[in-house]
Amino acid sequence: MRNYSTQMEAAKKGIITPEMEVVAKKEYIEPEQLRELVAKGEVAIPCNINHKSISPEGIGTRMRTKINVNLGISGDVKNYDMEMEKVDMALKFGAEAIMDLSNYGKTNTFRQALVAKSPAMIGTVPMYDAIGYLDKDLLEITAKDFLRVVRAHAEEGVDFMTIHAGINKRAVEAFVRDKRKMNIVSRGGSLLFAWMAMTGNENPFYEYYDEVLDILREFDVTISLGDALRPGCLDDATDGGQIAELIELGALTERAWAKDVQVMVEGPGHMAMDQIAANMKLQKRICHNAPFYVLGPLVSDIFPGYDHITSAIGGAIAAASGADFLCYVTPAEHLRLPDADDVKEGIIASRIAAHAADIAKGIPHAMDADNAMAAARHALDWEKMFEIAVDPEKARRYYESTPIAERHTCSMCGKMCAVRTTNMILNGEKVEFCSER
Repeated sequence: MRNYSTQMEAAKKGIITPEMEVVAKKEYIEPEQLRELVAKGEVAIPCNINHKSISPEGIGTRMRTKINVNLGISGDVKNYDMEMEKVDMALKFGAEAIMDLSNYGKTNTFRQALVAKSPAMIGTVPMYDAIGYLDKDLLEITAKDFLRVVRAHAEEGVDFMTIHAGINKRAVEAFVRDKRKMNIVSRGGSLLFAWMAMTGNENPFYEYYDEVLDILREFDVTISLGDALRPGCLDDATDGGQIAELIELGALTERAWAKDVQVMVEGPGHMAMDQIAANMKLQKRICHNAPFYVLGPLVSDIFPGYDHITSAIGGAIAAASGADFLCYVTPAEHLRLPDADDVKEGIIASRIAAHAADIAKGIPHAMDADNAMAAARHALDWEKMFEIAVDPEKARRYYESTPIAERHTCSMCGKMCAVRTTNMILNGEKVEFCSER
């Protein structure tokens, strides 16, 4: 029987939990060093006591950059089988987290199946689910109703929840004063803004924040402090609304830690490249080095259909500059609910960004697979290359799509392959091309 409620409480008491042991082994860090980081809040291990199938992961200082996959049904696309295919895709390609963003109907059946199946962390946004779960229109929902949804998700085994507690009346004043181009692009943020405007009340997640934390503490759910006022276009980045909310999130971070609730802080969506590094440092300073979870950032607004690429560019810069957790973006962003192919493209793009950043940050053993790939390429060992590749099926399909004269080369260079030529000379062999025609 554990004598602590959360990973943070255990860490503060000097206890190294089984989950810390698992994470320490994955991250090549001593368990005691990890415990200290968890106690300070610089690492979160989202791990609900009711999520029995989870393989714990650490997010934050000295950890590998993790990626999240969003999925879930909408009012226009209600195919749970397709969403479970996306779950399989996420697990196959190594996503450490899956967020169920379903916003239509009774979603708990799918969510329970997801928690039962997934070794990845599961996240949700209770605000999305409130209308369907409660079967009430927005104006009819009370503050206590929102807390009921938070409790329901916690009981089902959700490991982290995005709670938009920072969009209080002070932050809204800054947002209205700035007159943005895109206003609010956060779905949860817009719903809360509408609820606050229609009722005249304070944000219920801010007003009853202590009660929210009590629920999360009971099940060891990590709070992911949502950025309701994140920029939705380049021109809105780093404006008064974004920064006003970030200041609120810094204060909310400390309040959560005081109750031993683990915290992640969510960050910007659209942002020019020259602002990204500064924003990462600003968040870490204002939010006391809490793990930073970013959507993108997307570094351009004019490439619909290719936003997995604009996101990967921004994500690589963000993670190399201090972000700890990347939310993937698919080619379908801004256009439709993604299908399975979109999900795969988004995962791969996000993994590229995360891996490139880990190499830049000097994360232990981050380059091991790259060095193994270099050795396989030097030996022209194609089977080994496919084995190491993150997407071996695609690599093999490309390689075999064009017949080649010599098996050990590819159709781009053929016998003029630079690796083949250099290896032959260094082995004392003669290189000839014309006599072989």
